[in-house]
Amino acid sequence: MKIIDMSFKEGHELKIRVKPKDDCDFFSINIGHDSDNIALHFNPRFDSGGVTNTIVCNSMSGGCWGDEERDENFPFSRGEESKFYINYNNEQFYIKLPDGSMMNFPNRLGDVKYKYIDVIGDAKLIGIKMK
Repeated sequence: MKIIDMSFKEGHELKIRVKPKDDCDFFSINIGHDSDNIALHFNPRFDSGGVTNTIVCNSMSGGCWGDEERDENFPFSRGEESKFYINYNNEQFYIKLPDGSMMNFPNRLGDVKYKYIDVIGDAKLIGIKMK
């Protein structure tokens, strides 16, 4: 599911509820300007590309991926609904995971407003809310 021309600004909080399928390999949330300029690629991987139970984050600028960052705290379960929260400033993304723990990822594009959100993979989007 793609959302375009939405205004996700610094100081806003995005609440995302997903339910990974029973056979989910991965899902991704991409936030940025468009499909070639992604400030945050948030990618929980149950078992994808040789990576298991790891959250992979990255960014893309001009169609070129940056360096991946990985977090092995993995509070997602196949077949179970999860909710997490994303907010940011011009330096960092702050992600509150389903277990209440926090992770950060640098805002490599450095902008304070993004208009593009894309949800892909083996999970059903239950809800998305911005406040």
